[in-house]
Amino acid sequence: MLEWVTRKENLCICGPSGRGKSHFTEALGQAAIEAGMTVARFTIEDLGALVRRHRADDSLARAMARLIRTDLIIVDDIGLLPVSPDAAEGFYRLVGAAYERRALAVSSNLHPSGFDEIMTKTLATATVDRLLLHAHVVVTQGDSFRLNQATSGQGVIPLR
Repeated sequence: MLEWVTRKENLCICGPSGRGKSHFTEALGQAAIEAGMTVARFTIEDLGALVRRHRADDSLARAMARLIRTDLIIVDDIGLLPVSPDAAEGFYRLVGAAYERRALAVSSNLHPSGFDEIMTKTLATATVDRLLLHAHVVVTQGDSFRLNQATSGQGVIPLR
């Protein structure tokens, strides 16, 4: 199940909200840990905060080098909101630093080809080019599990 991690390939899971993408990446991360691998998990805005924190003392390259020591890096929930310039830069730098050296798992409600909707086209093109070179792309479809439960009355706690 984790052979792609040892081959340093990437996984992009994309599709509508509520289809289990984040749960799936969490499960992959847990399976990797149980297999003795190291895992780092971020949102894209966490990467923006990393850029801002390390830009002041020019230590961003060192921070990225430390980050890519992990076997699997997960970036969750890309595409829900437009990303800040710092977050786009952080994602680009992460993908570049990990390129062919570490496995990335990315979850997004956008297909990676649509990342130019949330960041500048130039940065999106360069990031996606590196991300997809050795990637498995999984596209989910259908309605939100949570929305289906809510509209069918499942999981609703009655008020007393």
